[in-house]
Amino acid sequence: MDTNIIIEAVRVGVWVALTGHFHIETVKKCCEEARTGDLYRPGYVRVSDADLKTRLTDHPVSDRELAVLTLKDPESFRLDAGERHLWAYALGRNDDWQACCCDHAAVNAVVRLGWAERLVSLEDLVNAAGERRAAKMLKDQFRLRRLLAWRTEALLKRGLE
Repeated sequence: MDTNIIIEAVRVGVWVALTGHFHIETVKKCCEEARTGDLYRPGYVRVSDADLKTRLTDHPVSDRELAVLTLKDPESFRLDAGERHLWAYALGRNDDWQACCCDHAAVNAVVRLGWAERLVSLEDLVNAAGERRAAKMLKDQFRLRRLLAWRTEALLKRGLE
């Protein structure tokens, strides 16, 4: 789960429901990003340490893991730091996992890495956790419709290369 997913889940009030329903993992960089920002910016969402310590596993990412990502996907330098760390960590996994992100560049990277079928929208997770009312409050980039459009675009582009 990337930084923006965490922030949006806190914003619409479903973070506790998600962490209670799913085993959620992220990386330390995403937690760091979620706790920072301009407090005085309109729309700023405060994510507390308590939000990030409760039923969430956050993993450190080494320079070696980041280097492996760069070798596997030279375009990964375009990603935000949290997304870059998240995909570097994911490269080392060999279990069944899903990725939840809401950024066009991150979706493109997931497709380049061959993980298109692992993508899931925050809307899907919120609905699966039984929070359908909150799903209606999600911003557009967190919805399945947007994720599918970005994924399809990335898959078509990849097929043309």
